[in-house]
Amino acid sequence: MEFGAAQTELMPGARNAVETCLAVQPAERVTLIADEASRVVAASLAEALEEKRAPWTGLLLEEFAPRPMMAAPPDVLRALESGEVGILCMQPLPGELAARMAIVKVVERRRIRYAHMVGVTPEIMQQGMCADYRLVDRLSDRIRERMLRADTLTVKTSAGTDFTAQFDRSLDWVKTSGLISPRYWSNLPAGEVFTTPASVDGTFVCDATAGDYFNRKYGDLQPKPLVLQIEDGRLVGAKCARKDLEEEFWNYCHTDENSDRVGELAFGTNLGLTEMIGILLQDEKHPGVHIAFGDPYGSQTHADWSSRTHVDVLTRNCDVWIDADQVIANGRYNLDHLDLK
Repeated sequence: MEFGAAQTELMPGARNAVETCLAVQPAERVTLIADEASRVVAASLAEALEEKRAPWTGLLLEEFAPRPMMAAPPDVLRALESGEVGILCMQPLPGELAARMAIVKVVERRRIRYAHMVGVTPEIMQQGMCADYRLVDRLSDRIRERMLRADTLTVKTSAGTDFTAQFDRSLDWVKTSGLISPRYWSNLPAGEVFTTPASVDGTFVCDATAGDYFNRKYGDLQPKPLVLQIEDGRLVGAKCARKDLEEEFWNYCHTDENSDRVGELAFGTNLGLTEMIGILLQDEKHPGVHIAFGDPYGSQTHADWSSRTHVDVLTRNCDVWIDADQVIANGRYNLDHLDLK
């Protein structure tokens, strides 16, 4: 499968993905999966692979299954059974989470290096994918080290977010800083450190983007935020001036017995990002803290429960305290508190 001609302006980000993040070597076999909407991004990645002399197999999702996909196409799963590296660049549609999770399951079983680029755009290739991922990795290491010892996390914003979280030290803090290994696959663009919290209590105001298909359907929520009430790690209330969003989000978070449970709490650690653009894939890496309801990625965090759903919610300009130490002020890291200055 050929994806077309690469665009020059996307090549720095594509090379960063192939050479720095995935560390593709000549002769390594790569499976490159894309959808029609992401074809221009796939073309730049394919060109970067050609430059590395890495043989690649391209698959266009629409050639194997109608969209939205209710299940991962068997041909796509088979293609991931060979080779050392996988890349998925696509736009999410309602009902496709199970298909994407099936792809990730093959990746984790085979322990191949894998970039998950769901929601990627040309704009992201020119922004988040041009970050200094070695610096992102150093910051992510510092955050992970601190959180492994932390008792509580407090997050507040001027928009009304005010919650505390506590942690189970038997569960891991996972670093996805863009330097991808067989042990941990990563979203790209990267810059995230996450766990499954033991408990979360308080108010979360989603005045940025929400995940899964909500991002594409509703966009940036800053004009009409979604206000979420959380008790003992469960969603107990949702209010929004957009009643269609309020109802749809509430129903999504009650798909199964754990859809309303906070399965992820994450730091965004991509210091190359200075503003949110309304696309979750990049915005969740922006400096700050966000949460997600639903599946806890137990294969990575070691949480012993699961869900068929997973939806991130983001807030802007966080103030964040690890125990009593303020490490983020108005969406900017206090790097001296993390021994990075």
